[in-house]
Amino acid sequence: MSWKLLLHVDGGGAELATALRNAGNYANAQPGAAMTLVLNGPAVELLRAGSCPQEADIAKLRGLGLRVLVCNNALKDRGMTPAQLIAGVEVVPAGIVELVRLQDEGYAYVKP
Repeated sequence: MSWKLLLHVDGGGAELATALRNAGNYANAQPGAAMTLVLNGPAVELLRAGSCPQEADIAKLRGLGLRVLVCNNALKDRGMTPAQLIAGVEVVPAGIVELVRLQDEGYAYVKP
């Protein structure tokens, strides 16, 4: 049996680092399982291109199937645009809606 993992980050860099470790551990234990990371609130700034220390880790995890979703409302609140984010992330209209939708689809919610 393979479960679907939903990670939620809305805080700082330590929270993102923990979420990425969780995703890596999950990918090793459940190869091919669905994994999604949703960032909203202040956390969206952590994925700014040129200043994201975890960019290589995120790229590696994306290669293992991790989807990275970023809240457009949070981007707008911070005067950011999708073009300012690292490569490979997806922008969704509202992070909170994605969190609810994915849980409704059977994803297990984890908040590091």
